[in-house]
Amino acid sequence: MTISRFSGIASIALALIYLVGFVYFGGFWTYPATGSIDEKISYLNNNQLSYTLVYLTIYVVFGVVLAVLVAGVHDVLDAAKNKVMLVSSMFGVIWVGMVIAAGMIGTMGLDIVLNVALNDPVNAINIWQVVALITQSIGGGNELVGGLWVLLLSIAALRNHSFTKPLNYLGCLVGLTGISTVYPADVLTMVFGLSQIVWFVWLGVAMFKAIR
Repeated sequence: MTISRFSGIASIALALIYLVGFVYFGGFWTYPATGSIDEKISYLNNNQLSYTLVYLTIYVVFGVVLAVLVAGVHDVLDAAKNKVMLVSSMFGVIWVGMVIAAGMIGTMGLDIVLNVALNDPVNAINIWQVVALITQSIGGGNELVGGLWVLLLSIAALRNHSFTKPLNYLGCLVGLTGISTVYPADVLTMVFGLSQIVWFVWLGVAMFKAIR
């Protein structure tokens, strides 16, 4: 299997992983943010397994699969001759590290929180708030790095006349939306995620066709 086809599978897999996150947090995760401390601890304890599995999937597995796509697009767009693509790949590598780190912090953080809660529930919730802040800052709430990767990749593809113009224009819009999430608004993060699902699937199909 060529690297472009392998990366195509990775790109479509990333779209599916995004869907897992949307379904879980949109339809199943109902953390009682305004509830009592006991209610919060009880909810986290009852949902530790599902939360951990989902976080490992949408962050750690996502990061590993993303690394495959970053490497594949880097090769297909010949970053050695395309400096824009070279810079894009740098942001892609940084994004890989950030999402994997977010997943590890989220899962280990919850385990620590539940252990602390056995003796000090109030401090446990304070720790949980810090864990949530860190994971959201580097792994989901701010998509600046991921947006830069998509935007620069799309610009490089336009300059190389690679893929199709509609795909590359969509990538530019997705990238700009990701960059705009530096402003803390949930709607921007949601638009970035939903539009990137479409972009990942489209890019995956394009990578299948980019036989080296």
